Amino acid sequence: MHKSKLAGFIIDCNTEALDEAAEFWSRALGMDIERLPAEEGGKYVRLMDKAGDLHIEVQKVEHQSRVHLDIETDDIEAEVNRLTKLGAVEISRVSSWCVMQAPTGQRFCIVRKCTENFENNARQW
Repeated sequence: MHKSKLAGFIIDCNTEALDEAAEFWSRALGMDIERLPAEEGGKYVRLMDKAGDLHIEVQKVEHQSRVHLDIETDDIEAEVNRLTKLGAVEISRVSSWCVMQAPTGQRFCIVRKCTENFENNARQW
């Protein structure tokens, strides 16, 4: 048995101006910006959800701009297997997460648990 839940959203931006993109989304969503350290900071900017329920980042990408969601879990392999049985397809492994595609074409990621309220809000499978 494992647990999973919606972690949050990643705002993929095909831009060289990551700081400007993050500033727009910070103001649009009313969320403060948190700069990330070292190499993460060159590709990601976190937007702070005061309730701690959502993990939201603005990400610099080379593909077309879009928004994708992350599903967080305490067992990535079990969650990938569960979603594969539902019709999703594994696209790639990146660092510690898995990129998947829904039967309807949307990409999403399976990530390690990351939100403050994971244990209380996740569903057990």
